This record gives sequence, C-alpha cells and structure tokens, in this order.
Amino acid sequence: MNKAILNTEIQSFINNNLDSNITSILLKGTSFSSLDTKEIIEQIEAKKKCENKLATWFQTKNIYYPNKLNIEQTSSEVTAHYKSKLIKGNSLIDITGGFGVDSLFFSKYFEKIVHCELDKHLSDIVKHNYSQLGVINIETQNIDGIQFLRENNKPVDWIYADPSRRHDRKGKVFFLNDCLPNIPEQLDTIFNYTKNVMIKTSPLLDLTIGINELNHVKSIHIVAINNEVKEILWILEKNFLDEIFVKTVNIFKEDFIAFDFLLNDEKKHRSEYSLPLTFLYEPNAAVLKAGAFNIITKQLQVFKLHTNSHLYTSHKLIDFPGRRFKIENILPYHIKTIKQANLKKANITTRNFPESVQQLRKKLNIKDGGEKYLFFTTDKDDRRIVIITSKLF
Repeated sequence: MNKAILNTEIQSFINNNLDSNITSILLKGTSFSSLDTKEIIEQIEAKKKCENKLATWFQTKNIYYPNKLNIEQTSSEVTAHYKSKLIKGNSLIDITGGFGVDSLFFSKYFEKIVHCELDKHLSDIVKHNYSQLGVINIETQNIDGIQFLRENNKPVDWIYADPSRRHDRKGKVFFLNDCLPNIPEQLDTIFNYTKNVMIKTSPLLDLTIGINELNHVKSIHIVAINNEVKEILWILEKNFLDEIFVKTVNIFKEDFIAFDFLLNDEKKHRSEYSLPLTFLYEPNAAVLKAGAFNIITKQLQVFKLHTNSHLYTSHKLIDFPGRRFKIENILPYHIKTIKQANLKKANITTRNFPESVQQLRKKLNIKDGGEKYLFFTTDKDDRRIVIITSKLF
C-alpha cells in the first residue's frame, strides 16, 4: 500500500480527473515523483467505478482503492444493504473479506465482525478505509478465512462467504466446487464454529446444483437490480432438513418487488393454461432465475400460455412481479398477416419461439422502439402467435 497516494495534492488530482481521458493522462504523465502515473490512473479508474456502485466510499475523503477488478467483483451497496438486513447477532466472521463492502453493512447489525482477507495489500487497504469510514467494530485479519476459524477456535453467530471462481469454464456449468474456498468441501469445518452460514454466489450457479452441493439449505434469495440478477444468497442452518424457502427480489431506485414460495410447492404444483386473455405478464429476471414457473399461477391466479413460454395472462389486472401489458390484438404468425397490421416500429420479445428478435425485425421490417410491444410466442395449442400489447405502468 503506497501511502503517497493519500497525499493531498495527489488526492486532488485524482478527484479532478475522474472524467478525464485516461489515455491522455497516461501519455502526458504527471508531475508527482513519488508515484508512477499508472498507480494514479488505477486509483482514478477504481474510484470512478465506485461513483454509483459504492457511494459511501466515493463520497468519503482519503479512501484508498484497489485495482478496478476488485471493485467490479465486490458487492454493490444496494445488494450489501439487502443481505445485511437478513441476519443479525453478536458476532460474524467474513471468511472471504475482499474490499469489505459486505462486512461494513453487516457491522450495522452485529456487535463484532472479523474480516479475513488472504491478500495482504487488499487487507491493508480495507483496514485503512474502515478507519476513514469511522468503523470501529470490524477487526481485519490478513489470513485465510478457514485457517482463522481453526486458529480462533471459538463459536460465532454467523459465518459469511463469497467464494470466487478459480477459473472461467466458458460454456460449462458453474459449480461451487470450482471456487475458492471450496465451500462444499469445507462445510463440516465451518459448521464446527457456527450454526448459521450465509453464502453469496454468482447468478451463474444453477439452483439445483447449489442445493445438491450444499447441506442444510434453509432459504435462497435471488437478488436483482433493475431486472438484472446480481447475486444469489444461500442461508444455511446446521442440521436444517425442512422445506427450502425461496425469495425473489427485484430492486429499483425507490422500490422493490418480491415474490416468495416454498421450493417443494413449485415442484408439486401444475400450471393452468389459457389462450391470451385481457392482460399479459412477463416475469422479472429474479423470478425466472428462481424457476417459479408453476407456483406463480397458483399464488397470483393467472394462467400460463404454454409450458415453455413463461408468459402469463388474466382477465383482471393484478400486481405481478414483472412487466404488465394490455393485450390489443392477437395474430397468427403469418408474415402477410403481420405486415397488414402496419407495424413500422415496436419493441419485440420472443418467448418459446424459433426465430430471434433480429431475424424477425429483418423479415418484418419493424424498427426498434415505440409504444407497441410485440410478443412472438407459442400458445397452449402449440400455435405460433404474435401478441400485440401496450405496456402498463
């Protein structure tokens, strides 16, 4: 950790160049003899990434930033705030501390937090930043989290882990066994020191695979921001063998939409089907990730269009965890018939349909945008149709 970065003049330069052209700064260089220009650029890039994602850090003076990859991989304040409200107690050990965002938010609900980070440079950064942020109940430890559990050898209320992928297997399934630490392999050890565990994973992890790899899963939280799933939270309780509770949440700037269900209810329930009625519904990304395709028809009294379409309909307008539309017309998928509808501009979505949006735009000469929303899909009688709708807010 190069403390010269915290020099007043260098901090002013960083703050004054957050919107500057990085290549230009690199070519011109800087007049600071105590620092390489690349180190300053690293601070500028990392801080800029925090402007919206980590506003608390961005707005605090003399924060020291790691490389921008660390910032990209850390939780946002929005998701950290959400997860921190799920648990509370006297003590928590974060065995994969990282940049320390989650630990900071947990510290609002716990008396004592231990932040374990194997990378000494990052651990030093976090310790410095906590002092700047005025945090007094987090102890930073430059140590492997599992090793710390064994050496500390004391029970705690909660253990938190955000395992990182060891490598990127493109096109292949994401397994927890591919991560560091290997949580499934270390779970017995972890449960020696606590009854309660929270694990954060990437949205890439398939729920069925995660459940099979972990023991005693009590609940699963699918967290999306603005309809993009950001993380999956797994809450484990030692010796828990009851039904798994699933909560989906889609967070917006000033609001959120949630949908909850028991995993076994989804497996037991069968959807009811209907041709398109008065209103059309498209589940949000969190609901789709959770696989709540059948239980949603029971809980919300809507009908599904087709087993594989994942679109829903009803006569009466309801609150729905996703987008809502008023159906204006339904056409069979015939090129001539659709062209006669004179749709020059529209938003297009495909669900359970053999052609892509790009192919359809080219074939039908429909530009993107406008007030019309077209759904190319398959109905319960296996007929390809186009549902013409307007969006409801």
